Amino acid sequence: MADLSAFPITKRWPAQHPDRIQLYSLPTPNGVKVSIALEELGLPYEPHTIDIGKNETWGPEFLSLNPNGKIPAIIDPNGPGGKPLGLFESGAILLYLAEKTGKLLPADPAQRYETIQWVFFQMAAVGPMFGQLGFFHKFAGREYEDKRPRDRYASESKRLLGVLETRLAGRQWIMGDDYTIADIALLGWVRNINGFYAAGELVDFASLKNVPAWLERGLARPAVQRGLEIPKRP
Repeated sequence: MADLSAFPITKRWPAQHPDRIQLYSLPTPNGVKVSIALEELGLPYEPHTIDIGKNETWGPEFLSLNPNGKIPAIIDPNGPGGKPLGLFESGAILLYLAEKTGKLLPADPAQRYETIQWVFFQMAAVGPMFGQLGFFHKFAGREYEDKRPRDRYASESKRLLGVLETRLAGRQWIMGDDYTIADIALLGWVRNINGFYAAGELVDFASLKNVPAWLERGLARPAVQRGLEIPKRP
């Protein structure tokens, strides 16, 4: 049985199945990327709900694994060399899981780097912009009288959706015929912009053709449907 005692987070959220990947997360657009990947890959894992409403990510136990204080994070009891490995940052986790299994990432080097490029596109552009738009349109920022910040993020989010619209022209998935970690990285964010954030009108989502069709295909995948609800919210 794997010994995870070196990870302080396991004292706050004990592992019932220490031989499985330990997932610390919540079903947000960032969080579900990893749960969807784990479901797609069929890797055994144990999810732990991190209640961001109670600021649990800022407690010493969670920070010991993820000093950035954001979900998700994982511990793989069978990391490289058979030793436990802790990881934070969803993009890094997606890449690690894909390389660990040899799935959801093309073997061809050029295609592999192109896939990683689109994962970074989500991390560096889509996630931050969509998240800020959500803040100014759905959350506390909606009370601000000055709508210039909201409009700035709406404009940039619309531009980014246009990038995806162009990329998906004639393609089933971001990389063509093959579903990859690039799709997993983006699905939750695009789903939220027109769903939970209710910002579809601000970004003219109805004018898009390729992005909605891609989103529908992605959400129809059983692993995605399961992953969107993991871990259970408190």
